[in-house]
This record gives sequence, C-alpha cells and structure tokens, in this order.
Amino acid sequence: MQVGYIDYLNCYPFYYHMFEKKPLKSIRIIPGLPSELNRMMKEKILDLSPVSSATYADIKDDVFLLPEFCLSSVGYVGSVILCSNHPIEDLNNKKVGLSGASHTSRVLLKILLEKFYGIEPYYLQAGPSPDLTVHDAALIIGNDAMRGCINKAPYKYDLGELWLRKTGFPVVFAVFAVRKNVIRDNMPSLRAVLNSYKSSLQCLTQEKESVIIKAKQKYPDISYDVNGYYDTLQFEFTDNLKNALKYYLSAAEKLNLLKKVESLNFFENV
Repeated sequence: MQVGYIDYLNCYPFYYHMFEKKPLKSIRIIPGLPSELNRMMKEKILDLSPVSSATYADIKDDVFLLPEFCLSSVGYVGSVILCSNHPIEDLNNKKVGLSGASHTSRVLLKILLEKFYGIEPYYLQAGPSPDLTVHDAALIIGNDAMRGCINKAPYKYDLGELWLRKTGFPVVFAVFAVRKNVIRDNMPSLRAVLNSYKSSLQCLTQEKESVIIKAKQKYPDISYDVNGYYDTLQFEFTDNLKNALKYYLSAAEKLNLLKKVESLNFFENV
C-alpha cells in the first residue's frame, strides 16, 4: 500500500508513531509537497494520502475522506503567509506570486482577495518560495513560511487569521483521502495506518516533548516555536471543521475556482 506524507512540520505528528516507534509492514511512505501528493492521488499512484482540501473537489468521485483526521487551524496558523511589498488593499493589478506547493492556500487567497477585498491581481505561478524582488506580493506556505526570510517583507498576512476574521470559520488546509478500491482490497493495511495515526496523535498528547524533539531533528532548518505551532494546529476532524470545509468549498465554487462539491463522503470504519 502506497501512503503519502506531506513533508512538512505540520504533518509530522500523524506519522511520528510509524516513523519512530512501529514501522508498518507492507506500507510504503511517499514523502512530498502537497502539490506532488495531490498529483499522485489524481494519477492513482497513491492509495491513501493527506491532500489539499481544494483537491478533494477534483478526486471526490474516486475517494472517501477519513472522518477523524485533518490539518487545520482556528485563526492564526503561522505557516500560510502572504508576504507583500504593499498593504493588501493596494494589490489590485499587482503581481502576486503563488507558491506551487499547495492547492488549498492558492484558492484561499483568491477567495479572500476577490470576495472580501474586491481585488484582482495578476497571479503568477512560482516555486515554493516566491521572491519579493520580482513579485509585489508572494504566497508562501509550510516550512518555507517558517524560515527567517519572510521577516524581511514590509507587510505580512497570516491567511488563517485573515480567513477567520473575514468569514468566522477556521481553515481546513488538508484532508486525508483513501481510494475506494483500496478499501475493498487492502482493509488490514488500511486499518493499520488508521491505528498508527491515532497512536501518533495520542503520543502528541502524552509525550509531546519527545514528538517535538524528533520533529526538530527532522526539520532542523526551521527557526520556529514547534511546541506553540502544534498547539495552534487542529488535527481532529470535528463537526465544526467539517462545516468550515463545506463553506470553503462552496465559496470557491461560486467564484469558479473549484468544481461543485455536493457533499463530503466519508469512509465508515466498521
């Protein structure tokens, strides 16, 4: 069974147990940027993976969502940042570089600018760390947003915080999707992965210091308060977060940014 892993600090707590305590037999972990895992799920290379919430609209007919797990924040997140040479209100017709690493955050920014600020910039696709010397503003996410370079930007906007202020909703940045055919053919392996995720989140509660030490060893170049970051993130897919995801998908569909999603279809672990 091929299982994706977002190779960022935020996803590590789900994989701590299988990385550090009990590797899973017959499970191959494929690390990558969110965009890479999104593509591999679309191309049916991966069997199960966290994917950008926006990507669910593209693969919804082929997958079920895992009902217990997600990557989200209620307000400030610290790892999805719009860096800008200008105030956000002045970005109309300006060049905005979009990190190619994530689908959810690109759509999130477009909803915010169009729906709440009435702004239409020129969006330019860029690498994981768009450069403010060639863009008026840049969307930077994940580990790249937690490195010291973003401090040089004259203006910085945390999109999780901005979204909560404008909509009243948290942001669900990533969901966990499993291919429908995997459920039929690989139930023992699937259960092993689900149990490992649960054990990992228990470790985050019961032995948080050990998880943080290992996370810092895995991502030594991040100058960030890992303890505070993990307190900021939400890993359990609560009903409130499911409603927040529905709002996000609906807002994106109304602006023709995503395909229409009638409902969230979940895997029932029976």
